[in-house]
Amino acid sequence: MLRIHFTSNDLQNIRMARQPDPLWELMCSVCRLETGQGPLEFGQWRRSAFDRLSRDSVAGRALRPLRALIPASGYIPDFLTPPVTGDGLHEGLDQIRRTPRTQLVHEMTRLAEARRVPNWTTTLGRPGSDSLKSLANALGVYFRSLLEPYWPHIRAAVGNDVGVRSHALLDGGTQALLEGLAPLARWNAPVLEVDYPTERDLHLEGRGLLLVPSYFCFGRPTALADPGLDPVLVYPVAKTPLTVAPGSEGGLERLLGRTRAAVLTEVAGRSARTTSEVARAVGIALPSASYQIGVLRDGGLVASHRDGKYVLHMATSLGVRLLGADAGQGRIPSPFTGGQGR
Repeated sequence: MLRIHFTSNDLQNIRMARQPDPLWELMCSVCRLETGQGPLEFGQWRRSAFDRLSRDSVAGRALRPLRALIPASGYIPDFLTPPVTGDGLHEGLDQIRRTPRTQLVHEMTRLAEARRVPNWTTTLGRPGSDSLKSLANALGVYFRSLLEPYWPHIRAAVGNDVGVRSHALLDGGTQALLEGLAPLARWNAPVLEVDYPTERDLHLEGRGLLLVPSYFCFGRPTALADPGLDPVLVYPVAKTPLTVAPGSEGGLERLLGRTRAAVLTEVAGRSARTTSEVARAVGIALPSASYQIGVLRDGGLVASHRDGKYVLHMATSLGVRLLGADAGQGRIPSPFTGGQGR
């Protein structure tokens, strides 16, 4: 059991991620890939992933270092899931590339005490070595190959969960929000008792807690191993099996191009996105984002409107259907409308 100890200041500083975090989803998905857990939820995705890995040598090579660092159970280095900013994969990978050498040495030493690790891991963050950059590149390849085609589905599931918990917070305050985590956790004020594979106590000490809903987290919540890092609790959301739009994998990219497909995916995941938010999330320059949005708008896939000094963009129903979202649900819901141990 993980016991999270709150103070009055912590109860005033509970936050929730508004959308799935790419690196937490990536880390949890590697665990799901390595196990037979959730045959209904993940079975189709696993079969598709193994098929993709057998045909795509680049994706296959990218998975190898991730398997070395992400065991299906037990300790996982915290640097693989840096602070959640909501700024997308590009920013998360940049944070990994900037991980201090001291943190890398400490966490890799701890991992090596629990399991055998390859020799290249000792060079992570070493001056003159590009191993950390190569690892970040592998994470990016894995995400684009095995998670990006399903991202609208993942965002919709997380958005639904955030909507439900936001209503609980508005109706009953922080107590209702924390009690709503049952049966994954039990609120026994001032302690949140979380289903967890090991015995741990986490004292928030005024730092608050960030709740991170996750599609690929399964069975029980997970958290960072280092109690000195900003506290997060990642918990599984209700889910339906992952599916992609009919047609061959990568069809949307071939139709629109990788950048334009990524832009459409971004504007489909929330009620509205500014041009700068899209540019930051996709990792492209602001003029490029503006141009790509214009092309999608001309094609009837994106609608834009002005709200004060901002121009906001959202996917049309045609754009959502093209991404493979559930046609019966219409737009992917806005996030604020209505397990392995570490």
